[in-house]
Amino acid sequence: MAAATTTATGADTAAGTGETVGVQIQQSRRLPDFLQSVNLKYVKLGYHYLISNLLTLCLIPVMAVILIEASQMNPDDIRQLWLHLKYNLVSVIICSAVLVFGSTVYIMTRPRPVYLIDYTCYKPPEELKAPYERFMRHSRLTGDFDESSLEFQRKILERSGLGDETYVPEAMHHLPPQPSMQAAREEAEQVMFGALDKLFANTSVKPKKIGVLVVNCSLFNPTPSLSAMIVNKYKLRGNIRSFNLGGMGCSAGVIAVDLAKDMLQVHRNTYAVVVSTENITQNWYFGNKKSMLIPNCLFRVGGAAVLLSNKSVDRRRAKYKLVHVVRTHRGADDKAFRCVYQEQDDAGKTGVSLSKDLMAIAGGALKTNITTLGPLVLPISEQLLFFATLIIKKIFNKNVKPYIPDFKLAFDHFCIHAGGRAVIDELEKNLQLTQVHVEASRMTLHRFGNTSSSSIWYELAYTEAKGRMRKGNKVWQIAFGSGFKCNSAVWQALRNVKPSPNGPWEDCIDRYPVKVVS
Repeated sequence: MAAATTTATGADTAAGTGETVGVQIQQSRRLPDFLQSVNLKYVKLGYHYLISNLLTLCLIPVMAVILIEASQMNPDDIRQLWLHLKYNLVSVIICSAVLVFGSTVYIMTRPRPVYLIDYTCYKPPEELKAPYERFMRHSRLTGDFDESSLEFQRKILERSGLGDETYVPEAMHHLPPQPSMQAAREEAEQVMFGALDKLFANTSVKPKKIGVLVVNCSLFNPTPSLSAMIVNKYKLRGNIRSFNLGGMGCSAGVIAVDLAKDMLQVHRNTYAVVVSTENITQNWYFGNKKSMLIPNCLFRVGGAAVLLSNKSVDRRRAKYKLVHVVRTHRGADDKAFRCVYQEQDDAGKTGVSLSKDLMAIAGGALKTNITTLGPLVLPISEQLLFFATLIIKKIFNKNVKPYIPDFKLAFDHFCIHAGGRAVIDELEKNLQLTQVHVEASRMTLHRFGNTSSSSIWYELAYTEAKGRMRKGNKVWQIAFGSGFKCNSAVWQALRNVKPSPNGPWEDCIDRYPVKVVS
């Protein structure tokens, strides 16, 4: 969201700034204290998700009790049971019918587990790096920006949390820049194929075995589609279920995972590949409207490829199991719908405009999302305290301060979309997280910038590279996107996870964490 104490991140997670003549950036619009105002209907929605699996929750302890009782039986007990059943045919039939019916219902209604076998993050070549000084010098030499806009970009960069090793596409390194359709295609191919090549090499899965392909890229949607480009490159099979998600912003990575999960519930024994990226080449803004300049300063080249499976045999080699996906969409509200809006400025130059209300809208979406997620993940003790204070406030209309659940009891690691420094700061404060919990997000922003929907995978890779992922640990990935959306994915580690070969942090993890200048 916000780039510094003053602005927001960019196309999906940033608040706009006003057009002040002296390039004085407005005071920060902070996230609202959303945990102090909780809507009961979203708590109900979370409990609805919980109750929808009630049959499974009930059958498991019943079967456990039966197995325990059976294990304690001696030969005489078994003999007596046999004699009883031998002369009570009706009882045998009823018990058998109940057992068969219960087993059938359980097998038919339980969701198939979805395993994350591996994922890879694209690391651009060294020549695409855009250090601060080079970025500003290049922006001046293009001749497209006036002094006010150049000063604005300088202040944004200084306070953004980005380091000197982020990457911009090759077309932006030319003078003048060359943002052509061909250059945009080349950027997309470089990122997607670079991530997929490593994914197939690391997992030894042949492309022909992929049954589902989901690609998300918000701002570049050519014909043929990006998913078709992948099918053509890797000669994927003719009956592959392929999807191309566009215009869904920085939270589309979680949406893509959710779609792949749904497809894996329908199609048995197959693999799904999710590719998340954003394309910068044709979406660089060359105007002087302040609220449309922020994405130039924050968005950088990046992408990720994820291999999912519903095969039970893959559990042994998988890194994670998908536990929950919770999606929140505020698009019915006009302000939320237009808070991140691609349009032309007065000079006819296209860019993404960021509303001054974006931080408040993002806070509302986040409140809704975590209120729905809470009943699914929080320990019962936290749920009771939270729910009790909520009911007291609702029934007695008292000025009771709602209990703030401790999400650190539900999750071991947090992957907060690295949209900008301010949103990480505000989530750290509102969720009462520690510096360690938000370290992956801050360092990803510093090293790679805002890579849009793929940023949550760079953050997960950081945690693995630091050797912090242990068997049973739960990870919360949370991202924001245009529309306006807030989406969460919860994963559980199936083993002590080590970083995959050729990871994005392989050559620099020992230098992190670094101190980010305020």
